[in-house]
Amino acid sequence: MKKKFLLDEERIPKTWYNVVADLPEPPAPPLNPATGQPAGPEDLAPIFPMGLLEQEMSPERYIAIPDEVRDIYRIWRPTPLIRATGLEKALDTPARIFFKYEGVSPAGSHKSNTAVAQAYYNKQEGITRIATETGAGQWGSALAMACHMFGMDLTVYMVKVSYHQKPYRRTLMQLYGAEVFPSPTEHTAYGRTLLAEDPDNGGSLGIAISEALEDVVTHPGSKYSLGSVLNHVLLHQTVIGEEAIEQMEMADAYPDVVLGCVGGGSSFAGIAFPFMREKLAGKTKTRFLAVEPTATPSFTKGTFAYDFGDTAKMTPLLKMYTLGHDFIPAGIHAGGLRYHGMAPLLSHAYDLGLIEASAVRQTKVFDAARLFVQTEGIVPAPESAHAIIAAIDEALAAKAEGAPRNILFNLTGHGHLDLASYDSFLAGDLQDYDHPEEAIAESIAALPKVG
Repeated sequence: MKKKFLLDEERIPKTWYNVVADLPEPPAPPLNPATGQPAGPEDLAPIFPMGLLEQEMSPERYIAIPDEVRDIYRIWRPTPLIRATGLEKALDTPARIFFKYEGVSPAGSHKSNTAVAQAYYNKQEGITRIATETGAGQWGSALAMACHMFGMDLTVYMVKVSYHQKPYRRTLMQLYGAEVFPSPTEHTAYGRTLLAEDPDNGGSLGIAISEALEDVVTHPGSKYSLGSVLNHVLLHQTVIGEEAIEQMEMADAYPDVVLGCVGGGSSFAGIAFPFMREKLAGKTKTRFLAVEPTATPSFTKGTFAYDFGDTAKMTPLLKMYTLGHDFIPAGIHAGGLRYHGMAPLLSHAYDLGLIEASAVRQTKVFDAARLFVQTEGIVPAPESAHAIIAAIDEALAAKAEGAPRNILFNLTGHGHLDLASYDSFLAGDLQDYDHPEEAIAESIAALPKVG
């Protein structure tokens, strides 16, 4: 057993992979909204530690993972690669379906990969308190765990609709010692303004980000952490794909297609970018498919433009696929995917034609999740189930063609704290929602004007 443990330990990646080094064109830089000029570290230093800002703007292909971070990764990494033989049998497909299971982390999702890294770099610079937002609560739970490990305080602004839909995620954050508020809240000036306009405002990730940022700038000694979207967050998640490359090679099943759910984009980038490196080098022909909800269709109905990352327009301008920073999504149960924009790096890759995208309705997502539970025994988070339905579609396409296909998807987390959502599904109470075209057009019309 000791020998096996040491071998597994050696398989934990020693570096994060930065896809910027291999893209055929560099991504557009973030802009200072006041000047319209590229934002530098000095623009972001009030809210992020310099160690993370260096990663955010780094052109280096590989960045070493600190030993202190790898020591904590050992609690759950490497995560298992599992062949979904039960699902294959149920679909009667010649395809081989594999999933990388990130739900084995203590907080239950892939978010721990960047939470630990971000807490570490803040601690290195003497930060004692962090403020953040969370949608479904996976990010808030992971950062609460990481902050506790490094002896830091954490305040979380949780999107109000998820705060009430997923009360046990709130409980988990509080068990780790975090302070949690339903956003919009009376605890910030911006939150009070929104509640005065609409006391029933259910919130959005953009609003929660604004509240967390206001919290940071009004509390000296605090910094902000983000669970998705930015380059350094996507960077930290590449441990998933680096492990998966080795594991898929061991299974003699290099993937023909790599799938993942997308909201801000970190989990999909985490599994896809290392495989994309191999494709950009001309070694493979792997396809990449990002799957989003029809209720927040950033890729499939958004526009590629500079926009704010938050509703109050406090962030730098990011060039991304966006539905507009004023976009307020419906209260779908995949709360972690309810964001108006997409990670700039993923948006750039999509614009270059390196990845594909599709949008699915939540009732079909839960149908796929139920089949997965009954064939594989794992209850997936609603966000993760967006990848499952895409994997099923790929497997059925292989069946129709009568050709084998190796399918890999990222199962980003378990759904043990999402059972209230499954209750709604089993009771027939879930509603599909396609965000109206006119509402999207109105929101996009309010995008900032950038020369």
